[in-house]
Amino acid sequence: MDHYDSQQTNDYMQPEEDWDRDLLLDPAWEKQQRKTFTAWCNSHLRKAGTQIENIEEDFRDGLKLMLLLEVISGERLAKPERGKMRVHKISNVNKALDFIASKGVKLVSIGAEEIVDGNVKMTLGMIWTIILRFAIQDISVEETSAKEGLLLWCQRKTAPYKNVNIQNFHISWKDGLGFCALIHRHRPELIDYGKLRKDDPLTNLNTAFDVAEKYLDIPKMLDAEDIVGTARPDEKAIMTYVSSFYHAFSGAQKAETAANRICKVLAVNQENEQLMEDYEKLASDLLEWIRRTIPWLENRVPENTMHAMQQKLEDFRDYRRLHKPPKVQEKCQLEINFNTLQTKLRLSNRPAFMPSEGRMVSDINNAWGCLEQVEKGYEEWLLNEIRRLERLDHLAEKFRQKASIHEAWTDGKEAMLRQKDYETATLSEIKALLKKHEAFESDLAAHQDRVEQIAAIAQELNELDYYDSPSVNARCQKICDQWDNLGALTQKRREALERTEKLLETIDQLYLEYAKRAAPFNNWMEGAMEDLQDTFIVHTIEEIQGLTTAHEQFKATLPDADKERLAILGIHNEVSKIVQTYHVNMAGTNPYTTITPQEINGKWDHVRQLVPRRDQALTEEHARQQHNERLRKQFGAQANVIGPWIQTKMEEIGRISIEMHGTLEDQLSHLRQYEKSIVNYKPKIDQLEGDHQLIQEALIFDNKHTNYTMEHIRVGWEQLLTTIARTINEVENQILTRDAKGISQEQMNEFRASFNHFDRDHSGTLGPEEFKACLISLGYDIGNDPQKTGMMDTDDFRACLISMGYNMGEAEFARIMSIVDPNRLGVVTFQAFIDFMSRETADTDTADQVMASFKILAGDKNYITMDELRRELPPDQAEYCIARMAPYTGPDSVPGALDYMSFSTALYGESDL
Repeated sequence: MDHYDSQQTNDYMQPEEDWDRDLLLDPAWEKQQRKTFTAWCNSHLRKAGTQIENIEEDFRDGLKLMLLLEVISGERLAKPERGKMRVHKISNVNKALDFIASKGVKLVSIGAEEIVDGNVKMTLGMIWTIILRFAIQDISVEETSAKEGLLLWCQRKTAPYKNVNIQNFHISWKDGLGFCALIHRHRPELIDYGKLRKDDPLTNLNTAFDVAEKYLDIPKMLDAEDIVGTARPDEKAIMTYVSSFYHAFSGAQKAETAANRICKVLAVNQENEQLMEDYEKLASDLLEWIRRTIPWLENRVPENTMHAMQQKLEDFRDYRRLHKPPKVQEKCQLEINFNTLQTKLRLSNRPAFMPSEGRMVSDINNAWGCLEQVEKGYEEWLLNEIRRLERLDHLAEKFRQKASIHEAWTDGKEAMLRQKDYETATLSEIKALLKKHEAFESDLAAHQDRVEQIAAIAQELNELDYYDSPSVNARCQKICDQWDNLGALTQKRREALERTEKLLETIDQLYLEYAKRAAPFNNWMEGAMEDLQDTFIVHTIEEIQGLTTAHEQFKATLPDADKERLAILGIHNEVSKIVQTYHVNMAGTNPYTTITPQEINGKWDHVRQLVPRRDQALTEEHARQQHNERLRKQFGAQANVIGPWIQTKMEEIGRISIEMHGTLEDQLSHLRQYEKSIVNYKPKIDQLEGDHQLIQEALIFDNKHTNYTMEHIRVGWEQLLTTIARTINEVENQILTRDAKGISQEQMNEFRASFNHFDRDHSGTLGPEEFKACLISLGYDIGNDPQKTGMMDTDDFRACLISMGYNMGEAEFARIMSIVDPNRLGVVTFQAFIDFMSRETADTDTADQVMASFKILAGDKNYITMDELRRELPPDQAEYCIARMAPYTGPDSVPGALDYMSFSTALYGESDL
């Protein structure tokens, strides 16, 4: 009642204040109001056998004014004063004004004295207030009232007429087609609407006014010339006239209400069908994308080069950064759409939606899980392959260097071993050859380690599946075969020399000592050069520091090596001195070795040149590792902040979803603020992605500064976005359920408190036994006794628990569980719990109600025709019904009859549509 009074005051204060503020009335409008208000008053006064001629004069004594109010209100006013004096007239007018005020109308600036004095502006204002209160106030169309309701009624009734556009109560009526359309819509036999022309307003207005007066008992309140001749007809006059049409046709309101119900039901059905089509398409597209992506991720065929594998890694990064995130959003939106659709179907009492075969949410989740599993394995495989190729390139280069050095050393050795120079040599020459051979054997033994290293490297390349393994194996086999042949030839030559050893008596000990000391020193220098030129791969500062330490240790041995070099050169100088002193004909060569002092000095100079180069390479690598360490620390610092932040937000969202602080709208607003803060955090995730990409490009695989990987952050972020979206959707569905079912905030709080009490693990779901206990706590009877009332007092509740041992009626409880847990997951969500409780406490539209509405439109017939549907329903919904209704086959059928009963049951899943 309070709401009614408040609405009434708000609706009618404005017209009264208009009269108070603007006492100067346009002459044309005043003329229209005089005619309209006079005709309206007479339409009621004639019921009492009287009328007025002059509106400002005939109401001055208050008698006809009181009579008018008694006629339109159906109530008796106080006894009027019959005297002719001014005081008697003022008393009567005040009684009338008091009666108007008693109906909740606030009169502003209208006093009895002005009416008694014949003030035309105040008199017209008073009559307009009476018209508003008793003729327009009670008009209500679709929860709107008064002026808005009357305007909406006119728009609804004239909607099928394309040349009529009612937007107000003045210029929209000037062409007269609006009045004619209202009459034709309700009484089409009275006006031939097809012959009317928009450019002939006088004919249209006169036709409408004459027909209304003759057939609808609506007096002629305006002249057509007054309306056409005015730029903007008076709004109050037009509203008064139009309200008479509304009351004349109010009998058609029942059919309109029925049509509204059908329109509402059909609109819900059409919307649900569109949602189903959208779900099917989105699910099909997402599954097709997953189907096409999985084979690409399952492809484990390795590439032969680092460049090709790095391209694969870059393609995978593009997939994770560009292609997958939109699909994550589509999957989340698909689940939200599915939940919203199921909620709308339950709220509209429709059957649950079952997607096509293989397109269930669970099917999509399973396919997504397979994608995630394959994706995880693919990334791990890519990184392992890059490490393997990196190792292979290093080993292959090392193999080539060692093989080249060995092949250079063995070049000509077989020819030398096959020489038979000892056959014609002197004894001294034989002894020299034998000593030379001993030096060669020493050299050969020194090269044994290099041959074993070459074979070991080749074996490792084979084990790591090096793409050029055949050529490596062929080269290694050639080296091994040559090595075996050298061993055999060496043994054969030794045997030959030993057979002639007795013939050898002299030997140059200095040459022999030179050869024995020069060969190891030469091997040491070759090894040093090889080590100094050896490539290295490190991943940490500790590793490069270890190489630097080893290099410093090597440099510390150089002074001793230089002393050895000088000693070897001193032996050679001593030989030269003896040759010069004793004129020995040695041809200037050492018969025991091919290593010359020039070669030793050349290699020594080369070693000294390689040392600073090695220093520079180690320094550059140390700087690179320091840069990598900074990247690790930078990534770790951000990840150690973002990771806990995501976990904290997940926990906060979980608490919000189970707490009851404020209304659902407050909770939704709070969640949207959380969602906004989360979305605003996205630049930090993108920054971390950029740091991660720098780490990947630097081939950094480990980071001791954090336990978080980019994969952990990505998964956490995606779960956070999905969780907040799902939580918001759950609250929106709870609001939708509350508003649709009429559940109060106190009931929602009670349901949430009970649910949270039994959700002891705070998982957001209840098990079967927890759900049963929750229903009992709310007083819901789950026994099998049909004579129970559905509620239990304290003693009955205690007896029920004791007798059943907390195990309630299995049949009834199984029925309830089939409603709240249709997928048989063994848990009950809060949304399902709310749906069940709201279904138990509120009513929804049913098939019987829709059939009753169709019966009203059909005029109590068991069938309905296409013309009736098109006349009473909007065009699109009328055609929707015609396309889906089956022909009526009853005994009272007529041509074109449609069966609205089977159509109504099909809307609610009770039969096939």
